[in-house]
Amino acid sequence: MRQIRQSKKLQGVRYDVRGPILVEAQRLEAEGHRILKLNIGNTAPFGFEAPEAILADIIHHLPDSQGYSDSQGIYSARTAVMNYYQSHGLREVSVEDIFIGNGVSELISMVLQAFVDDGNEILVPAPDYPLWTGAITLSGGTAVHYRCDEQNGWSPDLADIEAKITENTHGLVIINPNNPTGAVYSADVVKALIDIARRHQLVVFADEIYEKILFEDAQHHHAATFAGSDVLCLTFSGLSKAYRVCGYRAGWLMISGPKEIAQDFLEGLTLVANMRMCANVPAQHAIQTALGGYQSVEELIGPGGRFYEQSMLADRLLNEIPGVSNVTPQGALYCFPRLDPDVYPIDDDQQFVIDLLRAKKILVTHGTGFNWFEPDHFRLVTLPEASVLEEAIGRIGDFLATRR
Repeated sequence: MRQIRQSKKLQGVRYDVRGPILVEAQRLEAEGHRILKLNIGNTAPFGFEAPEAILADIIHHLPDSQGYSDSQGIYSARTAVMNYYQSHGLREVSVEDIFIGNGVSELISMVLQAFVDDGNEILVPAPDYPLWTGAITLSGGTAVHYRCDEQNGWSPDLADIEAKITENTHGLVIINPNNPTGAVYSADVVKALIDIARRHQLVVFADEIYEKILFEDAQHHHAATFAGSDVLCLTFSGLSKAYRVCGYRAGWLMISGPKEIAQDFLEGLTLVANMRMCANVPAQHAIQTALGGYQSVEELIGPGGRFYEQSMLADRLLNEIPGVSNVTPQGALYCFPRLDPDVYPIDDDQQFVIDLLRAKKILVTHGTGFNWFEPDHFRLVTLPEASVLEEAIGRIGDFLATRR
């Protein structure tokens, strides 16, 4: 019989956060092993629950959520997002500039399908959140990775970005706060990135899903604030992380800048939005309550809060392991430690994390899975309680002691 094969469009598409390492973890679980999964920033399994007001609002609106909504989203959710950005100084944002999606992930895919032509190049940070690279590739484009400088707090290397711009470059992705490094970019860095986009007439894709998870004196700066009226900026954010509702799939896209020169693209984006009918309607009702109510995330990100304390604990414990160095995260939910190649000569970092998984039943993600250039990093989720993190990083340290 004729073999049924996957589409050639998937050649080169990877999403290693849920790739072969997860398959191996599932195999071990089937054998009866307990696996501590530190590969995905999924809050619920670690005891984080949604604010009660969000649950109550969704339940209250369930009878009204049985039909399709407008393809851009329900009016109350879009108004809440509009008001949020207006309160942050972006006063020109209107309801028509907002699209609600099934999480930021769906919106990234929708935007790239509407924007990217075969052969287009999009600048993406390295390391990146790998959906960006995968979705660009699936859309027919090429992700060109610019280096973030670990020696400079994982700040983007502006010269490297400039050097990689060609006549085929059409967009610049900014992930801030950054997943997987935990970096939060200064105002000067964000402005410099926007200035590059302005000079080269690039569209900016600003992934800001972790914007409320900031530690100590870190401040988040919306890319759209600096883009002004002459750089088209597509800003992505949502409820998954700050409001601990990953499974609700409630995200949004805000479009700012010179929309008059982007009417053809926006028509295409509306077409793509119409084709998927609409985002999950019950979860859309959570957005107005979340953005307008008490911001309970503040209890988690300061001293004594779990997000903060666990991130700082993981950072300290990782840096205590010989040959391991970690840049202290300023935000988000991850550490991205480096394994000194002189101490740990690793050629295949995916095999390294599989070996760690088999030996210590700890599941992390290898650095090249985030399109990092060298096999010398891995990403660790900092969501487990302190005692669990101590045990997990202790096991990692014991494993590394056998590899030095």
